[in-house]
Order: sequence, then C-alpha cells, then structure tokens
Amino acid sequence: MLPSMTTHLPLSDTVPEAARDAILAGIKAHNDTLLGPTDRRDLFIPITTDDGAVDGGLVGYTGRGWLYVELLSVPERLRGQGMAGRLLVLAEEEAKARGCIGAYIDTINPVACRAYERAGYTVFGRIENFSRGQDICWLIKRFDIDPESGQQDQS
Repeated sequence: MLPSMTTHLPLSDTVPEAARDAILAGIKAHNDTLLGPTDRRDLFIPITTDDGAVDGGLVGYTGRGWLYVELLSVPERLRGQGMAGRLLVLAEEEAKARGCIGAYIDTINPVACRAYERAGYTVFGRIENFSRGQDICWLIKRFDIDPESGQQDQS
C-alpha cells in the first residue's frame, strides 16, 4: 500500500534517540527475517598512554561472517611504526577465531588507505573528490585469498 499523499513528513536536523532506536529496530527485524538472527560481537583493541588513558586503537565488530573495522586511530606518538598493521592483525586473528571469512573498512585518509593496502586490503569502491579533493574508499580483505597471487589459499 502506498503512503497517503497527506502523510506529514517533517524534516529536522536533530534525531531523537527514541526515533533512531525505533528505525534501527525496524531495520534489524527486517535483516533478521532476511538473513537470520545476527551473531554480532563487538571488538575493541585500545592503545593507552602510560597513565592508562585511551588515546587510540581499533573499534569494530564481527557479524554474519565478517569483521568491520569502524574506527582505527594511531596516536601521533606511534605513527610510522606499523601500529595500524599490528591492530589489524590482532583484529583479523580474533575475527578468524570467530569464524569470519574476511574484513572490510572505509577511509577518507589516503595515508590510512595505503596502510590498509599494505596489510592486504583491496579497494573495492571509491567516491572520487568526496570532500576537499579527497576520495573515500571502501576496502576488503578475504582471509582465504592469498594477497600475492589473488588465488584461493590452500593452507
């Protein structure tokens, strides 16, 4: 049934938390019907200062066979030392232990994109000149594909 042309659709620049929750609940219910119940589990690897304050790290989750890296930040004091790669390896190892077949991530940072590519990720989508001359990229890594050959890993 199509919505009535008299349905009021107000536009706002604020989202009440209850409204966000209601919309998300509808999406989750639909996805559960389509794909089955989710097995989503959070994943967190903090980087801390000497006094224990979190100043970087990785936040993501595993679900439906995939690791999604939501946030990855390396503090200035640790940049250029392979820390992003170390975070990804730890997250990927946990994702494999949870039964995941791959990982995906997005970035607008060209330095981060190169770091992800060095870690075996491949760009599978891009919006050029997304903002201020920078592209936004989506990257994927399948755990069963050898990054050198592009072939199925037989190990």
